[in-house]
Amino acid sequence: MTQFDKSIETPPRAPSPVHRFGTLAVHAGSPHDPVTGAVIEPISLSTTFVQTGVSRPVGLYEYSRSGNPNRDNFEKAVAALEHSRYALAFSSGSATTATILQSLASGSHVVSVSDVYGGTHRYFTKVAAAHGVQVTFSPSIEIDIADLIRPGDTKLIWIESPSNPTLSLVDIRAVATIAHQHGIMVVVDNTFLSPYIQNPLDHGADIVVHSVTKYINGHSDVLMGVAAFNSDSLKDRLSFLQNAIGAVPSPFDCWLAHRGLKTLHLRAREATVNATAVALALEASPNVIAVNYPGLNSHPHRYIATKQHRKGMGGGMLSFRIKGGKEAAERFCESTQVFTLAESLGGVESLVEVPSSMTHAGIPKEQREAAGVFDDLVRLSCGVEDAEDLRADVLQALEKAVVLPKINRLNGVNGFSS
Repeated sequence: MTQFDKSIETPPRAPSPVHRFGTLAVHAGSPHDPVTGAVIEPISLSTTFVQTGVSRPVGLYEYSRSGNPNRDNFEKAVAALEHSRYALAFSSGSATTATILQSLASGSHVVSVSDVYGGTHRYFTKVAAAHGVQVTFSPSIEIDIADLIRPGDTKLIWIESPSNPTLSLVDIRAVATIAHQHGIMVVVDNTFLSPYIQNPLDHGADIVVHSVTKYINGHSDVLMGVAAFNSDSLKDRLSFLQNAIGAVPSPFDCWLAHRGLKTLHLRAREATVNATAVALALEASPNVIAVNYPGLNSHPHRYIATKQHRKGMGGGMLSFRIKGGKEAAERFCESTQVFTLAESLGGVESLVEVPSSMTHAGIPKEQREAAGVFDDLVRLSCGVEDAEDLRADVLQALEKAVVLPKINRLNGVNGFSS
């Protein structure tokens, strides 16, 4: 048997949508209530549903863990935006990751990009290993993929594009082509871009996942995850685990996330405008070592963004290395006035953090630095405030973080003063 005898066949795709993204965002999965005529769906909080006889429920639902109207509607909306036949919602992005990894048999092998969200790295190294799934990390997965595959054992390729927090990009089609020749599925974490900017299934991925907490919900008030795909067999396997494990979102969270999704295209566009303005200001600053933003022509993977992202958009996330080391990075985060010092991303408000000390602190230092996550790296999530205010904020924070300490040292002043 050759490697091509066990190649993956691409499952049927969802029908091409009649309407464009903004129309789908507003209307997909949003039926008018047939009883009251309500334009906005009601919240169905009931945990159980009446049956007219044994095993004869009145409608589609029996028990809320197994199915709920708000969850169904949200899943239909995400499927429409990701150009997929199916979508399944979970209680968090981490629960989505865990469910997909749980679907693999003990002894399975996974290849992942090195630069992944800290929670994903934690699950891969601390939890997946406990149930017999091994993960190999690669800093250059497109180059290494063929050599890293273990025939018969490798079952999954895990991609973040852009990666968190160094904003590296991966050519999804290039990796998927090789993976599928070996019968291996490809999962893409699309959290940093959202379905508006990138649709990984269109580039050959088998599953696309999101932390809904971020751009899809967009208002920093919901914890939730989702996976979208086209395969009937994946639908059977993952929906079984969704119900059996029970890591499902509440009806209210589904309702909130669905409401947030309706303005995704507007928020993603504005966040891109803002991030581009901030990235250009940082790139021009003498107080910055390097800027990671796929919307800049200087980004090493800009060519991937131009073919893989909607109109080559860079999204709302960026990171940069500041002169002055870890201390300067921390001073910068403590000096911003519009950007809020907090973890997470993708909300309407702009956030700032130091990954090495916050979101990626659980990754050993040598592994972090091998992936480009140095102590002087600052990550920014640009919201939908005025671009000029965000630009001015980062520039004044740079002055306080880098320039003011130098002046204080020359004047014999100790410590940091704002």
